[in-house]
Amino acid sequence: QVQLVESGGGLVQPGGSLRLSCAVSRSIFSMNAMGWYRQAPGKQRELVATITIGGSRNYADSVKGRFTISRDNAKNTVYLQMNSLKPEDTAVYYCHGARVERDYWGQGTQVTVSS
Repeated sequence: QVQLVESGGGLVQPGGSLRLSCAVSRSIFSMNAMGWYRQAPGKQRELVATITIGGSRNYADSVKGRFTISRDNAKNTVYLQMNSLKPEDTAVYYCHGARVERDYWGQGTQVTVSS
């Protein structure tokens, strides 16, 4: 059983930064891709950023230039560096891992951007 555990959420002012972490209970190379999704109140869950096993990155248009996804292979951890945060970035952020046979999700971490 694979577990994904997020951390790093919180309350930040507009223009501020946060870094989210996702610790994976086994090698991240067991995943074809890792990513971050978010879900705001009353809205559907949406893709934020992904990174493939080969290192290719993909971002939602709304976060390009502000967010960066990365990974530490030795720590089996995926990060989401979020800069220039806006109130519309407020959401629960979920870590996601994709394997051939199934997907895995973390429990989510709340990010609130407010003055």
